[in-house]
Order: sequence, then structure tokens, then C-alpha cells
Amino acid sequence: MAEGSLSVQRACHLAGLSRSAWYNKPTDRLERDAEVIDALQALVEKHPRWGFWKYHDRLRLNGKPWNHKRTHRVYCELGLNNRRRTKKRLGDRPPQPLDVPAQPNKVWSLDFMHDTLYVGRRFRTLNVLDEGVREALAIEVDTSLPAERVVRVLDQGKPNQNAYIERFNRTFRSEVLSAYLFEDLEQVSQIAWEWMIEYNEERPHDALLWPGTSRRFNRRSRHA
Repeated sequence: MAEGSLSVQRACHLAGLSRSAWYNKPTDRLERDAEVIDALQALVEKHPRWGFWKYHDRLRLNGKPWNHKRTHRVYCELGLNNRRRTKKRLGDRPPQPLDVPAQPNKVWSLDFMHDTLYVGRRFRTLNVLDEGVREALAIEVDTSLPAERVVRVLDQGKPNQNAYIERFNRTFRSEVLSAYLFEDLEQVSQIAWEWMIEYNEERPHDALLWPGTSRRFNRRSRHA
């Protein structure tokens, strides 16, 4: 424009540039995505072991309008996409559908886990999961869990299969047992209780239909 005394329209045409691009003031990407960055970092600080879709669905449940492409771009730019370990692929097995009614107190799963305190003392946990609604019903913590204790925990229902408890255990192991150095059993119980409430009330579950997310979720009201 300065050298050839051309108009904006003529100069943009020769340069292959739209006039809107010429007039638009460039904005800093960090400034434009500041709200997304702040929201993601807040979730990561609170839930460091969640993956991208858990974060994105939680943001949508919180009323954030961003689509998954924008959220994923910021997620990757922040370096939050953790590398996953790969395992040797096993031969294909025909899937076996599980008959689990989407109702509370119909099918329970339970399993034991173990870990050690910071001082080396071993402890066990008994995890009980309502499969129909993916709700953690109990996480009992002690150095030993005899049969009488187990019966007392299960006094309100009859678990009859363990199809989903293994995945629950992996999540509990990753987000609680492997994430903290425990000093005593009271600390284990307290952190497990807080995590269980968060698991039931805040965590998006892939198998359920939650309104307001880009994928299928649905929460029931908690039963007494």
C-alpha cells in the first residue's frame, strides 16, 4: 500500500488476504483461552489422575460451553496429555454382555485391596460398588477384615457378581492408594471417605447418561 499507493482492497487482493483479516486485530491465544486454562488447571489440581474426557465432561456439567476440540487443544498445549502404558494385545474374545439393571440395590460388587502405610504397616480395604448406578457404597479400611466385618458391611444387600469392581479398583488404586503416603489407618479412612463422596457426587461416569455433556450420562438421585 505504501510503495504502490494502493487501496486496502487492491492490496489485499494482490496479497491473497481478506480485508477482514487485515482489519482484525490479532489476539493473544493465551489471553483468548485464559478461562479454559484456568478451569482445566483447577480440575487438574483437584483430580490429577483424571483423563481428558473426564475433565471435559466435568466442565460441561459445570455449564462451560466449550466444545471438545477447543478443550482438547488447550489440554494438549498445557502438556496434560499423559503418555499411557501400552500392553501386549491379547487375542480377540467374543464379548459377553452383562445383565445389570439400571436400578439401585439390584446388583452389588465387592473386592479386597491392600497397601502399606508410610511406616511399612500393611492394611486392607473392602470396596463395595452398586453396579446399576456406579455408586461406591462402602470402603472399609483396617489391618484385617474378618468375615463378621464383611457381613456387617453387606447387611443392607446381596452382591452377586464382580464385573465392574475391577475397574473401580483400578481407579481407587490410581487416585488414592498410589497417590498418597499414609501415616495411619485414620488418614486412609478419611481420604477414602472423601474420595468416595467425590466419586459418587462429582465424577462423570462413562456408562451413565449425564445431562449437559457431549456423551451419554444419567445420574439418579441418591437413595437413603
